[in-house]
Amino acid sequence: MSTQAALHLPEPISAYFVADQQTPEAVARCFTAQAVVNDVGQVHTGTDEIRAWKEKANAKYTYTMTPFALERDGGFHIVRVHTVGTFKGSPLDMTLRFRLDGGLIASMEISV
Repeated sequence: MSTQAALHLPEPISAYFVADQQTPEAVARCFTAQAVVNDVGQVHTGTDEIRAWKEKANAKYTYTMTPFALERDGGFHIVRVHTVGTFKGSPLDMTLRFRLDGGLIASMEISV
């Protein structure tokens, strides 16, 4: 996790990467009540759907994400991550586009 510190990720994004290695409940707590996650075209709205999305992902795959680049685009934080796991095409680099609101994540879009 030293890469995260070197990137100086905003606290809500840093908290997401920590929670992602914990539980679906921990992940859901990183988001606002009406947050939207778009995972390569599949949209999940609100913390209940986000928790269910993470539960399904955990049941299907194991993986680690290592952030290696951060940039700003207007109101968005764009994080590039190197992802290694038990999914087709591993390893691969992905882009996570975050919008923050009040110390939580309001939206996250995942693309490859």
